[in-house]
Amino acid sequence: MARKDALMNLRQILLKRRDALRKVLAGDLSQLNSVRPNMSGDMVDAALDAVHDEIISQLAEVESRELAQIENALERMRTGQYGICESCGHNISLARLQALPYATLCIKCQRELEQEMASSGSEVDWSRLTELPSEADTDVSINDLELDVS
Repeated sequence: MARKDALMNLRQILLKRRDALRKVLAGDLSQLNSVRPNMSGDMVDAALDAVHDEIISQLAEVESRELAQIENALERMRTGQYGICESCGHNISLARLQALPYATLCIKCQRELEQEMASSGSEVDWSRLTELPSEADTDVSINDLELDVS
């Protein structure tokens, strides 16, 4: 398959994913904005509602970020820059684009960027649920949580 045909297939994938994300985000945002009709319940119910709202908010943020990357990729297609590394100007491999259709860097440049971030200490510890400003051991790990929703 020629590179041009593969890029056209990726365009269709990006358009489908963009439409799906728009629908999901519309649903997430309307769910966040809706007022709960029955506010009765105990503190556990209120806490679970707050956690649920926070999870929806975080998912919406991730989905919104992906949508922006997809919109950027579609714009790069319109301008003829899609599939070209923003850093070195070489073609991004088809395998990388098929794995991550909105990639803007080739694998080599992406690795260099990640190494720079790791050496500068700007790496994020995703194993932590919260980050507290205090030096005390008060962070909560996801493994520390126990929820009984029965």
